[in-house]
Amino acid sequence: MSTINRTTVADLRGAARLAFDATLGITTLVEKMHHTIQLVHPPLGASRAESPRGLTGLIYRGIRGTTRVIGKGLDAGLIPVAALLPEGVPTEARNAWVSAINGVYGDHLERTANPLAIEMSLLHQGAFVDPARPGDVVQDASGKVLLAIHGLCLNEQHWARDDHHRIANAAEATGHTLVQLRYNSGRSIDTNGCCLAMMLEALLERWPVPVTQLVIVGHSMGGLVARSAIHHGTAAGHSWRDQLRKLFSLGTPHHGAPLERGGSRLDYLMELSPYVAPFTSLGKARSAGITGLRYGSITDVEHEFVPLPDDVECYALAATLGKRRSVLAERLVGDGLVPLNSALGKHTDSARTLELPTERQWIGYEMGHLELLGRPEVYSQLEKWLR
Repeated sequence: MSTINRTTVADLRGAARLAFDATLGITTLVEKMHHTIQLVHPPLGASRAESPRGLTGLIYRGIRGTTRVIGKGLDAGLIPVAALLPEGVPTEARNAWVSAINGVYGDHLERTANPLAIEMSLLHQGAFVDPARPGDVVQDASGKVLLAIHGLCLNEQHWARDDHHRIANAAEATGHTLVQLRYNSGRSIDTNGCCLAMMLEALLERWPVPVTQLVIVGHSMGGLVARSAIHHGTAAGHSWRDQLRKLFSLGTPHHGAPLERGGSRLDYLMELSPYVAPFTSLGKARSAGITGLRYGSITDVEHEFVPLPDDVECYALAATLGKRRSVLAERLVGDGLVPLNSALGKHTDSARTLELPTERQWIGYEMGHLELLGRPEVYSQLEKWLR
């Protein structure tokens, strides 16, 4: 039987808040649908931005008010209980589902101060690293630092696949000290990039030994967060930018992922009818992080093109489910989530194509998006480039 601890109670508070938030959202959805039907709109056209009046409006306001009172009461009641319990150590399974929730609703969790919201942090061999005092955790530090950044809905645990921690092995084999990032992947890529830039500045200024080089490896969204951090670090004149030597992106949607773009187009089509429009709130219930994957945006300015840094060696490792390159694999299928051309930085507009020399591109065939995290051939190539 599992022991109840502070982490358990914090998770319960977070899940309860999310459930009450969902109830409020569904109440609003039904209210909008009710109002639309009352107005008897034609099938197509914009609906009026009004709320039901009179008794109907009073009922909906009452439901929302009661939900808020119950939710606040439950949350307040759990706080003193948590103070009486031991801290507890989160399990891998718990961290995995919390990371997944953060990927989908992370910006909402942060905005509502939900206990489930993940705070950006650095880890070394599973222990949290205080950027102001890295020497407390990092023993026998090397001057060569490798930062690994996970993708959407994942966390640092996902670098270990099938009982192998290949990124750790690659770092050790090439004389690098591995540091891993954990972050709320539902926040905007720009926000995470800005926070990471400041965190790296603090970390490397206080690294136990002089840093001779920094290498960043980003999987999927992690590659975009890394590019955003470089963008912000350059603008701020951070010293770590002079220490950054190489950037590796694994399956990174540099020019977006069609799955997110498809969801955006569905929202637009649904809004054409006032009877369907209220339901678009369900489709739009995706985080700022997911929305940023639409075009691979690394700043909050949509469609802004930011080239790769000239002073950093950039590499792209991509995958395709196909046995060989084809038009279908390059434009649509790719690794199942990211088209091959997007992962290689290629764009139909040559002015937006990322300059990646052919010798710094690698393609894995018959390989899926998440397999890039654990396939030995990926890390064999990575080690060659790291050396």
